[in-house]
Amino acid sequence: MKKPGKVKTVEEQKKTQDQFIIGKNPLLEALKAGRPINKILLAQGLNPAFVKEISQLAKERNIPYQFVERKKLDLLAGKRLHQGVMAQTGVKEYVEWEELLARAARRGEDPLLLILDNLEDPHNLGAVLRTADAVGAHGVIISKHRSVPLTAGVARASAGAVEHVPVARVTNLATTLEQLKEKGVWIVGTEAGAKQFYFQADLKGPLAVVLGSEGKGMSRLVRAKCDFLVGIPMLGQVNSLNVSVAGALLLYEAARQRGKFGGGESRRS
Repeated sequence: MKKPGKVKTVEEQKKTQDQFIIGKNPLLEALKAGRPINKILLAQGLNPAFVKEISQLAKERNIPYQFVERKKLDLLAGKRLHQGVMAQTGVKEYVEWEELLARAARRGEDPLLLILDNLEDPHNLGAVLRTADAVGAHGVIISKHRSVPLTAGVARASAGAVEHVPVARVTNLATTLEQLKEKGVWIVGTEAGAKQFYFQADLKGPLAVVLGSEGKGMSRLVRAKCDFLVGIPMLGQVNSLNVSVAGALLLYEAARQRGKFGGGESRRS
């Protein structure tokens, strides 16, 4: 006798409906209407003509898509007819990274950006957005692949900050770092064992703070693009902090050095 699967509660079913666009026509209409979409899931073996139409629209909107087994869509859709097509919706539109610099210029301020290298936990991204809003940062940059997008869970964890902090999503973080450097932005990375602590570094001027993923830290290519690295002193037995906590420390120190809280000088060793 086949063991019955876990039955979704009404609340869980509603979350699925809120987070996914299900079915061919709903997805086509959403793409044409410009609705925020994080990722498109296509069942293997779909009609090639339909796949071509979807992929072209996705490329025009810079939306990633991937092919998955049909049973994965069955699980996500529950009793709803998915026709081999689903899309994960976003809570807001992404911006181009250049808009973050323009935002700083409109305020008459040096850019203060946060760059997340393959962050995967929606609660961490939400917490980072909340801190970015609190210190007046000009925006956050995430990678398109292998990173958590702007989901409903991220929005909840941000306590509303997602509505106020612009987020850019880029294909290649290393390339974007090079482009930022060409615009005069200094890149600081966080790493255990760095020669100076974050409060000893000069964090004034145009600056982008890079935080690595929860488990692996910064990737090799991203680390190589950093102008300098800073560490966080650790006196206990654990050798690292939660990524959102590390981000909060650096962003608040950068804001302090800029005089936003009445301070203004770095404490060099």
